[in-house]
Amino acid sequence: MKVLVIGSGAREHALAWKLARSPKVQRVYVAPGNGGTALDAALQNVPLGDLVALADFAVHERIGLTVVGPEAPLAAGVVDLFRSRGLRIFGPTHGAAQLESSKAYAKDFMQRYGIPTARYATFDDAAPAHAYVERYGAPIVVKADGLAAGKGVVVATSDAEAHAAIDFMLSDNPGLAHIAGQAQVVIEEFMPGEEASFIVVADGRDALALATSQDHKRIGDGDTGPNTGGMGAYSPAPVVTPQVHARVMREIIKPTIDGMAADGHPFSGFLYAGLMIDGEGRARVVEFNARLGDPEAQVLLMRLKSDLLEVLLAATDPQGPGVRDLDLQWDRRSALGVVLAAGGYPASARKGDVISGLPAATDDMRVFHAATTLRDDGTLVTSGGRVLTVTALGEPLRAAQQRAYAALEPIRFEGMQLRRDIGHRALTPR
Repeated sequence: MKVLVIGSGAREHALAWKLARSPKVQRVYVAPGNGGTALDAALQNVPLGDLVALADFAVHERIGLTVVGPEAPLAAGVVDLFRSRGLRIFGPTHGAAQLESSKAYAKDFMQRYGIPTARYATFDDAAPAHAYVERYGAPIVVKADGLAAGKGVVVATSDAEAHAAIDFMLSDNPGLAHIAGQAQVVIEEFMPGEEASFIVVADGRDALALATSQDHKRIGDGDTGPNTGGMGAYSPAPVVTPQVHARVMREIIKPTIDGMAADGHPFSGFLYAGLMIDGEGRARVVEFNARLGDPEAQVLLMRLKSDLLEVLLAATDPQGPGVRDLDLQWDRRSALGVVLAAGGYPASARKGDVISGLPAATDDMRVFHAATTLRDDGTLVTSGGRVLTVTALGEPLRAAQQRAYAALEPIRFEGMQLRRDIGHRALTPR
């Protein structure tokens, strides 16, 4: 079978790498891919981004399954388009992807179906938004309604910071917060606790949980500085105990799958619930994503022993039993990934810097590429914010951490940024 992976990040590199390991896969195409997928003999980059061109390619090459990585093509309706052409594709439709593409839609959905989340209000005018902050005070969270590549959230620790975020999103950069042409922000209460990523494979009726994971959103050690798309991750996440896992499936995942179906948008694809878990083990939803997380994908796919193709085929077979009876097999070792980011990220990333010192992959360590480009002369250079994810397996987690940090030591590019404490929450005595 030929498989197409849409996207260019480290998540897509990891997906393509894992799919290529299936004995049923003849060839994996990645559109448009990156420098890392270009260097992998098992993968083939396709320089396409236009959705119609991608569908035409899938028809011409007789692609048996397409897997969508990033959120933008999902929000643009790539799944609807492919299905209208009779093409098999894994991912949510445009309607279902609203769980991520509109924060306001997601919050209203959770309120209607009793899914635990933070108190909130939605605004398209700055004046009442400022008044809401004055009423409740900091700490408080301000979110751009639309897609913002993981950077449209401000956790304001002061009223002044919240007011500045409102002005930035509604007045200075309304394109960041718009949905259907209307700029909006969601302001919600700050939820104390520990974050975790809870990701499932959904087939529109049922959901199959992946292993637990946790990422590090802020740029600096000790969870300091601005939010990013994620500076590293590890799996499993000890904060998601078996009791918490059962509650999340019962109180969050099942009502979401059932609610989307009831609303006429059956959710098929990766469903990501970003959770805040308090000291009593109660979980509330911070946000939904309509795709596999990044950098969570890199650590999860390193641990997954089951054939990913078989799982995704089951989830996209409307006549079959779906994912209900599947049993995923996981490596007993932990996985930890460290993101190497470009200078200036997340505000304005450097590009075009030569990358050197990449270590060769081993059975327990791989480097997944994100913002890299392979020049015609064979030189690998940076092309955006998050450049690489160095990912390793080990038992216990500290061994995975040590292996990942040892592997990244020889890697160099101008302005390289990284955190030196990935995994600290799981390694710090509770």
